[in-house]
Amino acid sequence: MEIIDAHAHIYPVKIAEKATAAIGEFYDIKMAMPAGVPERLIEVGKKAGISRFVVHSCATKAAQVRSINEFIKRETEERKEFLGFMTLHEDLTEEEIAEEVEWCVKNGFKGVKLHPDFQKFYIDGENAEKIYRAVGDKLPILFHTGDDRYEYSKPIRLARIAKKYKNVNFIGAHFGGYRCWDELDCYTGLDNVYFDTSSSLPFISVEKAKTLIRKFGVEKFFFGTDFPMWDATEELGRFLKIPLKDSEREKILAQNLKMLLKLD
Repeated sequence: MEIIDAHAHIYPVKIAEKATAAIGEFYDIKMAMPAGVPERLIEVGKKAGISRFVVHSCATKAAQVRSINEFIKRETEERKEFLGFMTLHEDLTEEEIAEEVEWCVKNGFKGVKLHPDFQKFYIDGENAEKIYRAVGDKLPILFHTGDDRYEYSKPIRLARIAKKYKNVNFIGAHFGGYRCWDELDCYTGLDNVYFDTSSSLPFISVEKAKTLIRKFGVEKFFFGTDFPMWDATEELGRFLKIPLKDSEREKILAQNLKMLLKLD
């Protein structure tokens, strides 16, 4: 089966070890990889049979946005395996956001990645809405969603925005509810919300995973590893334990994402 990793973080070599350690400390999780460098992502991904990777990084300050997007652009140009998602920050003006989106679309980016808990903004906050207006139907927006320690990324906040901005396609990472597994009913009936499997399968049973996939629809899910947090081969093994048909696995492992991102 073709496999695309829909959720992977990469960093420049000079800061990769520090950035990876910071993520591990934030979540109190031992990282599978000591540094989230591009070469390592391809190496461990290919061992698991992964052929392409959605790659991104997060701007915690508005001033970091262009430099991070330029880094992702360079990496996607150098490595045919990479599909770039841009970063944005709510402290930019709406005009600046629109200009950055235009630049990224021209340079082949396939989506936007936002991390409300790192970036400290509410998904449904008024100031964040300028991002959704500027992005519109140009690119899907991937959110970290559902940390029970914070209010920024609660599932209900994503659901509210999805109802308001029906022209935008949203992806709720971590089954749409990392650590908030019992708060996901709010996504019912939202055609513009998708989900990835990253950083979820170590924490929920295969039956729970199957129930959520059936509830929201096989066509709404993408396989993701959350590199460098987890080992790709182990994550794929966890996914393959979910009792699904081969045709359903093929959709989640690659076909659904190819359709959403309009990949060849």
